[in-house]
Amino acid sequence: MVGYGFIQTILMEIRMYGDAFFAVASVLVAILIIPSDWSTKLTNEWTQEPHMRVLSRDELSLYDGASGSKGLYLAIIGQVFDVQKGDRHYGVNGGYHGMAGKDASLAFISGDFTESGLIDDVSTLSPSQVVALYDWLAFYQKDYTPIGRLVGRFYTEKGLPTEALMKLEELLFEGQRLKSQLQAESQKFPSCNSEWSPTLGGRVWCSTRSGGVERSWAGVPRKLFSPGSSRSRCVCVEDPSSGSPNMQDYQGCHPDSDSCTLEV
Repeated sequence: MVGYGFIQTILMEIRMYGDAFFAVASVLVAILIIPSDWSTKLTNEWTQEPHMRVLSRDELSLYDGASGSKGLYLAIIGQVFDVQKGDRHYGVNGGYHGMAGKDASLAFISGDFTESGLIDDVSTLSPSQVVALYDWLAFYQKDYTPIGRLVGRFYTEKGLPTEALMKLEELLFEGQRLKSQLQAESQKFPSCNSEWSPTLGGRVWCSTRSGGVERSWAGVPRKLFSPGSSRSRCVCVEDPSSGSPNMQDYQGCHPDSDSCTLEV
């Protein structure tokens, strides 16, 4: 089982490379490291827990771990958790102390730990980013003690979900649908191996384990375009004769070759 300390330590090290890198890495960590069986409690499940407290922003701010504070809490998507056991991460000297005593949901994905980034407005997130955010929520639900709900963007004064939260969960379901679609596609069209150098240029090739998908066939490299987009990624195709309007051969590469050289 992956522990909370292990995940927090990884992200602490990632932050050393800058916020932009953290923004990408935090999504990848959520997808690759947080176990898939860490299911998230959604709004309808929380209504079945009447012992949960309802806190105002001012009340939550009293639990920031500073000297004289009442404890060490944080909120994510309006759900409040006691993170005292993670004091070395969220305490006064911790790298994530800015998240204590508030809901800084956006920062889990953006990597922006400035005052303007430590906010709960996640309306700019894409469906896939919302999935990653809920993966972080599942992490806290799994490893920390739940306290209650935060009045504001996601919950009312009675602890009921707001329209903003319902819309966010709609994005979650869309993101989960897209994630399942991508996972199915990655099995059918695994990613290529690749290498690149400034002098020799690049190379993409297929093997029986490329893309992390073990199989009995290697395939041949093709450019796979997302519908309506000019961006592509290299995938390995088992039967190149099947054809697809979203695929292209690599220029200058034999259509039956399992390796293609890219121009500098």
